Amino acid sequence: MHQIEIPKNVDKQQQLDSLLSQIEALIATENDLIANLSNIAAVLKQTRAYFWVGFYLVKGNELVLGPFQGPVACTRIGYGKGVCGAAWKAAEVMVVPDVEQFPGHIACSGDSKSEVVLPVIKNGEVSMVLDVDSDQIDDFDQQEVAFLKQVVALI
Repeated sequence: MHQIEIPKNVDKQQQLDSLLSQIEALIATENDLIANLSNIAAVLKQTRAYFWVGFYLVKGNELVLGPFQGPVACTRIGYGKGVCGAAWKAAEVMVVPDVEQFPGHIACSGDSKSEVVLPVIKNGEVSMVLDVDSDQIDDFDQQEVAFLKQVVALI
């Protein structure tokens, strides 16, 4: 059993660095993908106060909902659709400060205000995306995005 602890009285970068090393240790001895994705989603939701965090897995021409933490989510997202589908198509990180301003945004929840989606690339192909939503406008700074990129690199 792992207990995730966020150090107090340190700056945000030190907290993120500590959290990253704890996630790495948590998944290091487990080789089941779904188990690891589940724990990563739980740790991120528990420690970063995101509104919603989860994974969508590429299955054929759709993203299919995988392990997540938060309110009920969209189950399937088409290639190129919404922020998740756009990040999949572009194979690039997409940071959306205000989802209302994103053309074709898929509103799984009206409480989601900003979003970041990070593709997980295996063998040159996007195999899944990490989707993180906030209930605050413009909630993802460069420090947070860099941290999430490091989390994705662990998968």
